[in-house]
Amino acid sequence: MRRTALLAASAALVAGVLARPADAAPSAPAAFVHPGVTVSKGQLDFTRSKVNAGAQPWKGAFDRMTASKYADLNRTPKPRAVVECGSYSNPNLGCTDEREDAIAAYTHALAWYITRDERHARKAIELMDAWSAVIRDHTNSNAPLQTGWAGSSWPRAAEIIKHTYTGTWANSGRFATMLRTVYLPEIINGSHSNGNWELSMMEAAVGISVFLEDKASYDKAMAKFRARTAAYVYLESDGALPKTVPSQNLDTREKIVKYWQGQATFVNGLSQETCRDFTHTGYGLSAISHVAETSRIQGQDLYGTDVGERLRHGLGFHARYQLGAGAEGWLCGGSLKLGLGPVSEVGHNALANRLGHAMTNTETLTLRGRPAGSNNLFVAWETLTHGDNPA
Repeated sequence: MRRTALLAASAALVAGVLARPADAAPSAPAAFVHPGVTVSKGQLDFTRSKVNAGAQPWKGAFDRMTASKYADLNRTPKPRAVVECGSYSNPNLGCTDEREDAIAAYTHALAWYITRDERHARKAIELMDAWSAVIRDHTNSNAPLQTGWAGSSWPRAAEIIKHTYTGTWANSGRFATMLRTVYLPEIINGSHSNGNWELSMMEAAVGISVFLEDKASYDKAMAKFRARTAAYVYLESDGALPKTVPSQNLDTREKIVKYWQGQATFVNGLSQETCRDFTHTGYGLSAISHVAETSRIQGQDLYGTDVGERLRHGLGFHARYQLGAGAEGWLCGGSLKLGLGPVSEVGHNALANRLGHAMTNTETLTLRGRPAGSNNLFVAWETLTHGDNPA
């Protein structure tokens, strides 16, 4: 009887696992893949081969990157013990310096991988070491967002250096401690502000969790990411109203419409911030694509779930207007504030190239923007790393 009961229990467990919905919240991988934050070793190898062969658009994208201020081998880090960032960067005490040093570290890590010039690896290490030796806190109203932005770039750089550089990085442990004690506590519990805040914060938390190999924080961040993505981009399958993050208590139509910047008509791809402006919407869409890419590298492909559908429709919807279509009267009162930014390469490559979705407007916008640069916050060089990249 005991054997029969055990077999029945095992069968029930297997059935339960098999019955899990395809878009169930991801769990951390049994073993983390490195480098594995936004860009994989396979993607880096593809990029390196194309640049070294002089192939376009990768060579042009590499040239744009290396000509930028972020690739300057004479860059001097500007770390601060306390980075203070108010609303719209007022005050701005170390905010720009921190974000740009983090992007520079990532830029030099990419340059190292592609060229094998150790000066770039050493510069990336210098930047990471300078900050890990000094920073203790982020303060003022924009602290969570600032931590999310800088915290998205740091682990991308660190993953490449730690797992591909053949030299030494003596202070890698101190850098990990910085991420664990200064960055992760500021972002891991999320935000009730506009959705781009929490999406960027969860991007940072997921990337940091990969670098730290912290399964618990990875799972927590990914669960918050899934809930916020569903509440950020509307799909008609959601019903008459957009999904909400339960803890925000958006429990009436009136509250939801107000939170969606006064927009009362909902269509596929509309974002919670569309009627605010396309720039902030671009931040949210970019963070969605980055987390989806990291999750794919770590073994669970979110592009085939509602995350991919929301990203596909979100990019397509906003690309159409960014390309010049006029706003209908029902959309944001007939007036849009454009400026989506260089945010479409990752999603376009995953959804159009890899999965075969027709994304005409997104593709047109992506090609028009090549080679994509940086938004100077947390997006950088995505034509180089993800443009038509099959890996």
